[in-house]
This record gives sequence, C-alpha cells and structure tokens, in this order.
Amino acid sequence: MNDLDFVLKCLIEEQPEYRQLNIPPDLPGKRRIMRSLMNRRPAVPVSEILLKAQDKELKNQLNEKGIVELCQSMVSPIHNRLCLWQGDITRLKADAIVNAANSQMLGCFVPMHLCIDNAIHSAAGLQLRFECNELMKEQGYPEITGSSKITNGYNLPSKYVIHTVGPIIESGQVTQKDEYLLASCYQSCLELADRNKLRTIAFCCISTGEYGFPNQPAADIAVRTVREYFDLYPETGIEAVIFNVFKDIDYSIYRKLLQFDQQ
Repeated sequence: MNDLDFVLKCLIEEQPEYRQLNIPPDLPGKRRIMRSLMNRRPAVPVSEILLKAQDKELKNQLNEKGIVELCQSMVSPIHNRLCLWQGDITRLKADAIVNAANSQMLGCFVPMHLCIDNAIHSAAGLQLRFECNELMKEQGYPEITGSSKITNGYNLPSKYVIHTVGPIIESGQVTQKDEYLLASCYQSCLELADRNKLRTIAFCCISTGEYGFPNQPAADIAVRTVREYFDLYPETGIEAVIFNVFKDIDYSIYRKLLQFDQQ
C-alpha cells in the first residue's frame, strides 16, 4: 500500500461517518479526498505512522508543484525590501508565510474550501491544526482581531506560519476601526517576525475575499504599514517582505503601488 492510500485508510478509520466513502481510482481524485478528510479532522493527536505517510505524500505534492525561491519574486524599485510574487503561497520558501486565520485559529473545516486558511493547513499537514489547538487551549479565548500567533510550517517550504485575524467587513462599509485593525495585522506580524529573528516574511492579502475588505484600500494599508515599519525600525532584521497575491486584480493593484509600471 502506498503512502496516499495508507493516509486515506487511516483518515477514514478515524472518521466512521466516511467509511462508506467511494474512493476514486485516479491520483487527483484520491488527493481531493485526502485533503477533504484532513479539512474535516478535529484537532486531536495524530499517530506517528499516519504522520510519516502523510508527510511523504505532502512532500511529493510540493515537489510536483515546485518550490519558489524568494529570488524569483520582483523587487520594488521604491524599496529594496519590498517584493511582489503572484501564485500559491504554499510554494514560497520564506522564513514565514502569513495565514489569514479566523478567531478560532484552527484552520478551515470546509472540505476543499478555496480560502488561504484551508490551503495552508492542507499543505502543512495535520500537525498544524494540532499545534494551533494547543496554543488556543493555553490562551483560553479566541484570538483578537489584529493580533497574530506563530507556529511551525511542517510540510511547507516556509519554516513558520504566522496566523493573523483580520477584520470582517459585514456592512460593506469600511470604518476607521477596520482600517486600524487591518494595519494592526501587518504590524503585529512584523513584530512577531522580528521577535523570532526571521529575515523574510510573505504576506497574503489579509481580509480581502470572503472577509469583504475591498482590494485597493487593503493593499494601500498593507504597503503603507510595512513601509512605516521599516522607517520606524531601520535596524530590523527583516530583509524582505513579499506581498503574495493570487488574483490578477491584486497583482495589478500591487504593481502600481510598488511602482513596477513606472520602470
């Protein structure tokens, strides 16, 4: 039995409600089922034998996607520590990537959901949810909007994941408080990176998408906050901040903000 089939067998045995699940014969189909079962699995301890097989399979998936070195990102002409890269953040080999988490900090439980929280937990492995759960049990209350936590990266090419909770725009109207909280996300992630002596950090587009923060003002706040941090702390050990975008609209916005179109 190969690693993928063994992982599927273990995950189904752990979750009796899926024992009648029809497993497709093709590799992409099996991987979709694996990810879905991982997404649904509660934050409970994982056996070493399951982790070993899972890690091998996730490393295979990463090798197929390809690891992206930071030298492949574009350096902004306005600041040599600001970079831009479009693509899957789970491929980036940074000291830390930033996850747009929810206040429970346990990842997304919706199978195959397209949010970045789901993508990062799925690529990192079951260990990430368990570590997040231990952090939250110790804290004893939901994570505060604008704050952040750091965990290991496990099967990601990044060493660490910094999880931050962004503001949710429910009314469609962005308030000054929303702007302050989003800036606090970037600020707290940078401070956490500095405290942990990290040199490179990749930010996703925090609070955009399902959280409803409009793309342009969110990007304005992101770039402004990072530039202000470098101005306030010129001796910071952070050598590069990568703005990771996935959608073309965000790529276009960040290209203009970072003045790539003026070269």
